[in-house]
Amino acid sequence: MLRIALPNKGRLADDTRELFTDAGLEIRAAGPRALTASLGGEFQALFVRARDIPEFVADGAADAGVTGFDLVCESGRALDQLADLESGRCRLAVAAADETGLTAIDDLAAGSRVATVFPRLTREFFARRDQVVEVVPVSGAAEIAPHIGIADVIVDLVSTGSTLRVNGLREIATVLESSTRLIAAPDVRRDAARARALDELVAALTSVIAARSRRYVMANVPRAQLDAVKRVVPGLNGPTVIDILNGGEHVAVHAVVSAATIYRTVADLKSLGAEGILVTRIERLMA
Repeated sequence: MLRIALPNKGRLADDTRELFTDAGLEIRAAGPRALTASLGGEFQALFVRARDIPEFVADGAADAGVTGFDLVCESGRALDQLADLESGRCRLAVAAADETGLTAIDDLAAGSRVATVFPRLTREFFARRDQVVEVVPVSGAAEIAPHIGIADVIVDLVSTGSTLRVNGLREIATVLESSTRLIAAPDVRRDAARARALDELVAALTSVIAARSRRYVMANVPRAQLDAVKRVVPGLNGPTVIDILNGGEHVAVHAVVSAATIYRTVADLKSLGAEGILVTRIERLMA
């Protein structure tokens, strides 16, 4: 049974639990404060801080883990990225107080102090740019640092940017784009059984993610409009066309389409004379 380190709290934990449940790996814990749980009977979950997960995986305490790409990079540990789980999208950014007038990273004076929870990534970023700065590690609430004289700028995670704006800060550079990743230690795959289990886990999770952006469409369409219908609903490898019992001039067309443009797809089908249009969600989609 593989051990999977999962975030123990916060939005990252909620998104991860939802994804695993949708993939058929329901988290079965003895209680809300339990530190371990069964994942569908196939894996064991270990609940730890998201920041500690790269260390747990790299040191062998867990076979795989789910955490942010930013935390993986900050750890500096050699880890395999098995899948982008496409949640928790954010960026690690350099931000300056509005009153400084700084609008570009090149305007930052040599020797400026930079407050951050990500000292490794911050040092590497400025080193690549040949900019000399003093990195000031903080444990949290970096936004206050420029206002109380601790630092000239900060490097912090940004999602919508609303927190920066509320605190009178503006982004002047992006250090890193991040999202939630499934990671594993490189030596896990040396064991064939564990490698196979990891592949099955990746397939289960990514099939749910792929399905979230698609919809399954069924409609009865005039046979004479099939060429036009194929352009409207191309599907993955073309739509499925089925004769309808006593359907006359109509045939049934089934296809997987993009969820983002489903409103347009339905409108186009109706304009071609389609009837009985049905749109459903997909639980899993495996190529």
